[in-house]
Amino acid sequence: MSDILKQCRDQIDAIDEQLLSLVNARAALAREIGELKGEGPIYRPEREAQVLRRLLEQNKGPLSEEAVTAIFRSVMSNCRALERELSVAYLGPQGTFSEEAANKQFGGLSAPKPCISIDEVFRMVESGNADYAVVPVENSTEGAVGRTLDLLTTTSLHICGEITLPIHHCLLRQKDATGEIRRIYSHAQSLGQCHEWLNLNLGGIERVSTGSNAQAAELAARDPFAVAIAGKRAAEIFDLSILAENIEDDPRNVTRFLVLAQHDVAPSGQDKTSLLLATKNVPGAVFNLLAPLAEHGVDMTEFGSRPSKLGIWEYVFFVDIKGHHQDPHVAKALHELEQRASLLKILGSYPVAVI
Repeated sequence: MSDILKQCRDQIDAIDEQLLSLVNARAALAREIGELKGEGPIYRPEREAQVLRRLLEQNKGPLSEEAVTAIFRSVMSNCRALERELSVAYLGPQGTFSEEAANKQFGGLSAPKPCISIDEVFRMVESGNADYAVVPVENSTEGAVGRTLDLLTTTSLHICGEITLPIHHCLLRQKDATGEIRRIYSHAQSLGQCHEWLNLNLGGIERVSTGSNAQAAELAARDPFAVAIAGKRAAEIFDLSILAENIEDDPRNVTRFLVLAQHDVAPSGQDKTSLLLATKNVPGAVFNLLAPLAEHGVDMTEFGSRPSKLGIWEYVFFVDIKGHHQDPHVAKALHELEQRASLLKILGSYPVAVI
């Protein structure tokens, strides 16, 4: 047995040396490409999406698709860092699901920029103090994140990517706390996602909304009579005990995040375009507004409304469609749609989330 074990380990050592050589060869080519490109974005979401899709098609296991994407995102992240570190703004502090989403998309964060609010996340990129922003836009249980939608109506930033992140909540508390629980800290969205579990297990206890789940964990770490709803990473950061895991009401709970930047993104082959629309408040206006999408065979994947804040009972519409705005059939539909809309803003065309 010891001889077989040694043979296996020797083979692993040999493979590791090959991997090291190949990864360094890839990094050298990536750096050369960066020098040839000159000025411009070093993070190309469309190119990375194409690479990941190709690798997933070739993956025969035993590594899962999630493992393959995580490994190669990390490789690409470290190759990019040879050109320049990317600064990424997100809703902080450390331990939020926004940070987890940013780490997932960028293969780790070399220059993280945690912010105290979604407004600040937008401002960091708009002012040039960060390269990219990661913001939550909707949850499968609680729906749209209103503040993100409101800021998208006025920002000059482009959506250049999306991230889907499974959300699993834990109930956290000080490790030495033994008294009664008087308060539950968490972000409003998380309180909503765990509403029924809380009613069943902690009914009647005060629920306190916080700016983020990490902030909730930080407050619970200082309050012996409180618990927090947050993720496992927050428990590690703030040295809290996990009283219960997976307390979300829907086990398929997923949050979608957007990646924002000052630049647009080229087509990747599997893209999505997000639009902001408005029309006059007359009978049949919305039907007539969206007709060009059907006429040109453009698939609408999402439609939602939001008060415009320009007048009482006036609304803007957020629409997601399949395809890139440069795709010929999409471009034709958007041209006709522009003639009918009182407002059309292309928020961005970007690769569909990979895993």
